[in-house]
Amino acid sequence: MTAMIGQLRSTVIDCPDPRALAAFYAELLGLDLIEENSDGDEWVVLGGPPGHQPRIAFQRALGLRAPSWPDPERPQQFHLDVTVDDIEAAEKAALALGARRLPGEGEGFRVYADPAGHPFCLCWD
Repeated sequence: MTAMIGQLRSTVIDCPDPRALAAFYAELLGLDLIEENSDGDEWVVLGGPPGHQPRIAFQRALGLRAPSWPDPERPQQFHLDVTVDDIEAAEKAALALGARRLPGEGEGFRVYADPAGHPFCLCWD
């Protein structure tokens, strides 16, 4: 077994509007916005203090070139897999929050984009 060097602190997502994207993921994942760990509109944190998982942070990146699924010229950069109980209900809720369906799906997952264009998957077993 490999010795641990550190623990995951946050998954950080670059985006043009951190508050707006944090609000989207707060609703999608049921995570609280942690104002005391945030920094105005430049850095917004969901989930809890460092060491609390899951923890997602959103960082302002003006001029970000959004991914274009599945175009390799503008790759997805990262994505989150979100487990759901009812794909139809989850899809409806995600679309109502501002997500959009993207091409591609497989056995047990569908691909979407968040309001800033980052791909994510809704997954079920």
